[in-house]
Amino acid sequence: MKLIAALVAAGVLAATPAGYLRSQQQPDGGWGSPQLTAWSVLGLRAAGADTGGALDYLVAHEGELSKPTDFALVACAEAVLGHDPGALLGRLPSKATAVNDAVWEIFALRQSNRAVPRQLVTYVKGAQARNGGFPWARGVSPDSNVTAWAVQALRSTGVKGAPVRRALAYLRTLQAPSGGFRLVAGRAPDAQSTALVIQAFVAAGAKPPARSFTFLASLRRADGSYRYSRAYATTPVWVTAQVLPALVKKALPLR
Repeated sequence: MKLIAALVAAGVLAATPAGYLRSQQQPDGGWGSPQLTAWSVLGLRAAGADTGGALDYLVAHEGELSKPTDFALVACAEAVLGHDPGALLGRLPSKATAVNDAVWEIFALRQSNRAVPRQLVTYVKGAQARNGGFPWARGVSPDSNVTAWAVQALRSTGVKGAPVRRALAYLRTLQAPSGGFRLVAGRAPDAQSTALVIQAFVAAGAKPPARSFTFLASLRRADGSYRYSRAYATTPVWVTAQVLPALVKKALPLR
């Protein structure tokens, strides 16, 4: 990975988002944690790029995971790499207690080519707020990220019609004049929220909102990574990994 970084710095290799992620991969095959490694895998595989020894790293670090969303996220990454994540799927809760957990369980099951229990789909659909958005958990306000993931998860199970249309209408309310999308009303638009919204529209078979890609392009840095927002350039590996699938117009679960 150090060689890749050196070649990019020397101008021998183009500074692409995938190239940036590969340059940040550690000798052990990971990106510093199982979660960040899983995000990097999903981004790279969406772009058709190699992931080195990421699978071995993920399998070796399964014991560090403690949350349902982490089990599901890593299961998605392992499945994308051709590994059956049965052990992780077995650690998922038998009953959903948070909307975000349920959404990610759907992703993990679909990415692993397993059937999704109908009650799980019903639980997510029933959490949709009056404004069309989906919250992290019932009783809290919706946000663009969970809403975008919910659209992708529901579409992967065949849901269409009013729930999807209402969710997309909610997401449109969070677009800023710059073309980017906000996490919630009143916040500045950011790269990750914008990328997830693009994926939601792709999953719904709708054209992503105008200027959303232009906004993402404005956050791209010379090394191929992406800023979080106009004001901040934090967590570039995580941000770039989440932007990559949107750039190639691929929704979760990856196919």
